[in-house]
Amino acid sequence: MPNKIIYLDNAATTSVYPAVVKEMEKYMLSDFGEYGNPSSTHDLGEQAQKNVQKAKKIVASEIGCKPHEIIFTSSGTESNNLALQGVAKANPDKKKIIISSIEHSSIYELCMEMKKYGYEIFEISVDNKGFIDFDELQKLVDDRRLIVSIMYANNEIGVIQNIEKIGELCREKEVLFHTDAVQSFCKEKIDVFTMKVDMLSASGHKIGASKGVGFLYVGERVKIEPIIVGGNQENSLRAGTQNVPAIMGFAKAISIAEKVDKEKMIELRDYFISKLENIGGKINGSKEKRLCNNIDVSFSGADNDSMLIKLSENGIMCSTKSACASKQKKENRILSALGLKKEEIGGALRFSLNEFNTKKEIDIVVRELEKIVP
Repeated sequence: MPNKIIYLDNAATTSVYPAVVKEMEKYMLSDFGEYGNPSSTHDLGEQAQKNVQKAKKIVASEIGCKPHEIIFTSSGTESNNLALQGVAKANPDKKKIIISSIEHSSIYELCMEMKKYGYEIFEISVDNKGFIDFDELQKLVDDRRLIVSIMYANNEIGVIQNIEKIGELCREKEVLFHTDAVQSFCKEKIDVFTMKVDMLSASGHKIGASKGVGFLYVGERVKIEPIIVGGNQENSLRAGTQNVPAIMGFAKAISIAEKVDKEKMIELRDYFISKLENIGGKINGSKEKRLCNNIDVSFSGADNDSMLIKLSENGIMCSTKSACASKQKKENRILSALGLKKEEIGGALRFSLNEFNTKKEIDIVVRELEKIVP
């Protein structure tokens, strides 16, 4: 591996902030006396439970909800599964689910699995910019539906949906609304009360926390049951000893991510976009309404796997699609939904920035791309 790494795959995972590692150590090592099990009744256990509640307050303040509405999980994928499967268990009379055609695989593939058990899945199409067809959604939403699940911002193309408009429609029609906010959490301002979101998923390792921790916001009006049983942790909605070090690290990462200069990232993103377009790249999805750190670009006729390998050999880390789908050889479902041609899909790369990337790094990447793009 090259000595100098230019890391542009932050949508897959981020490096952990040093301050987060230091924070996590306090809840792992005996030196600090903070390593108790939150379910234990002795002093160490009581203190651990207080720490978990402290973390919930930090998370809740970030999305405008109450601390007891936060359920800590192991990942965004688990949160998404709990959201859909949990309300399905609690509402067995409703068998109709609405999603978009560009949902993350942890929603999309779960819904395909639920089809086997009699659930009817409705996929809302998107336009060539990546926005859902709201008229189509309006026609489908009514109180016979179990849930609507539309992601806040897509993990591949970074396009941000009008969550408040969707939330208002769902609340008006008395149907639950869940959003996968794994990519947008701490990048976009989220207020679940204003946006009328009933459930929201997020993950720690996308914002400088460790892997293995996430949360699901569950509003008070939601009727839901656990999918992991065997204990009464997390309001009896998620059995198992809480990962206190990861949870406290997650809370610390939120406090750091809040201070990140998003405007500076947008400036760098747009600089990168203009450079890519100058060498023949076509940006996939809306250029305006997208995450501050996302660039998805196609070089029509190129082979993205070959480009990825050559870039990696030169110390440049990016991806061809979502990390959860990158090792699958089937067609890119997200870019197909946008109506891209086969040769455009085959030449697509995703670059995702962090606050430490620089224009100098971007210039290096563009020069390398110029060498390898046919």
